[in-house]
This record gives sequence, structure tokens and C-alpha cells, in this order.
Amino acid sequence: MADQPATQKPWEWDEPTWRKIVGRAYGGRSLSPKAWPNGARCAVALSFDADHETIPLRDSDESPMRISQGQYGARQGVPRIRRLLDKHGARATFFYPAVSALLHPEEVRAVSDEGHEIGIHSWIHEANTTLPPGMERELTLRAAETLEKVSGQRPVGIRTASWDFSVDTMSIIREMGLLYDSSLMADDEPYELTVDGQPTGIVELPPEWIRDDAVYFNMLRFSALRPYTPPSAVEEIFKAEFDGAYAEGGMFLLTMHPHVIGHRSRISLLDRVVDYIKGHEGVWFATHKEIAAWCKQQGGL
Repeated sequence: MADQPATQKPWEWDEPTWRKIVGRAYGGRSLSPKAWPNGARCAVALSFDADHETIPLRDSDESPMRISQGQYGARQGVPRIRRLLDKHGARATFFYPAVSALLHPEEVRAVSDEGHEIGIHSWIHEANTTLPPGMERELTLRAAETLEKVSGQRPVGIRTASWDFSVDTMSIIREMGLLYDSSLMADDEPYELTVDGQPTGIVELPPEWIRDDAVYFNMLRFSALRPYTPPSAVEEIFKAEFDGAYAEGGMFLLTMHPHVIGHRSRISLLDRVVDYIKGHEGVWFATHKEIAAWCKQQGGL
């Protein structure tokens, strides 16, 4: 919000000021299709943010202990996730910080070779709203190039790290010609992003904190952050969210992290959730790219 009057408080803003702030990346028309492919009733988008070691690195934290917690995602989390997806015959989307991909290139290539999508998730899990001018663009472009070289596929979608969508993010997405974003939360269903009231043709696949494993399971030793929610309760929440999407004929999008969901007591809950979903007729497991492309086509964009 660098262009707002520095001396003014929000209640002093004139109408053009607050309308401009709201309109930078706003929810436009719904892109929820009348029908999913092959007559499916519900689209299921499983996604994994493979942060690995980048969380402590982003914070200039050189602690071997905290770096090892991220490494767990690569050593145990991703292999378990890949086995689970193979077992269920489901494809998913993996969002990688470029530094994670450079630390674990064999993993990224294997995930890509198995038919999963690779999406942009920052350079080193930086918080976009804290970067100096121009740096977000440079890092995002560099990240896209790195992921393409490592994975062999050109990313067409982005999820900003920590869903930290800055005032510059939308212009970068448009400049890159990306198909979709998955960082904003204005709806349950896919929708078109607008800028200053004008349609952009960019599909938003909205996540939500309640459909994210980290908010229930994260642990930070020297803080009050503790995993108070048992896996059984998280399983109940995820199933209830799916039930709502299925009843409405919509999209169920789940965000997970290999270093979080990949632990033994938690990967089993994901296995049960996927089993539960597969017990319903007319469910389409798809990558974010596939869902965004279908919604864009059906929406006439």
C-alpha cells in the first residue's frame, strides 16, 4: 500500500483510495462449471507445498535441528505421499520453492515423471510483502525458470509462499501469462480474478486455512504454537469439507506439506480421507492445471 497517503488513517481515505486497495486482485465471476469432465459430480485437487528446508533458510535460521525438520519432508514425507498417490491412482500438484527443487532435484524429476504437476511456490519461501521493490518479480521469474529446468515441465500456476499475495503479485502473474493462482480465498469454487473491476482471464483456485494441514499440526519449540488437534479431528474436518463440496457439485481443494502430513500418524489420516472420497460416485481427482484449464474453457475465457 505504498501509494496510500502516509499521513492518513484508513477512516480518512477517500473512496477512490479504498476502492483501489480492494480492487487490486478481486474476485470476479464464478468459474464453477455446470459439469465436470465425464459427468463427475465433484473435482478433488490434492496439493502439496514441498517447502522442505526453506522455512528456516528464509528466516536466516541456520539451526541444524530446524533444517532437519524440513529435510524430513524430502526423506520421508514425499516418498510416503508418492506411494499413497500411486496406490489410489490419483494425480496431484506439488508446489516447490526453487531452492527446495535445487536441493532435491531427483525428487522433483520423479514427481514430475509420475504425472504430477509442478507449480511455483517462491524462490526460498520469502514473504512477498516484505521484499524491496522489484525483488518479487525477479525471484518469481527465476523460480519459474529453475523449476522448468529441474522438472522438465513449464509451470503454469503459482501459490505464493504462506499465501502472501502482495500488491505486485497480480501484475507478475499477468506478465508471466500464468493460467492460475492458488493463494486467495474469496470463494469455495474457482473464479476469475479482476483488477480494478476488469477481468484478467486468470483462474483462481482458492485454498483456505481450514483445508490446510499446517494450521492443525505445526510446532514451534520456543513459542505457544503446538499441535493440539489430533489427526482424527483433522480427518473429520477434511471429510466435512469434502461432503460440502460433493453436495454442491463443486471443488474440494486440500493443501498439505510433506514435512507435516508425511509423519506416520498423519499420512494414515490422508489415506483414509482419500479412501472416503473414492467411496463416492463421480469424483474427479485432478491437478490444479487440469481443473483451471477446464474451468477456463467452460467459462469461455
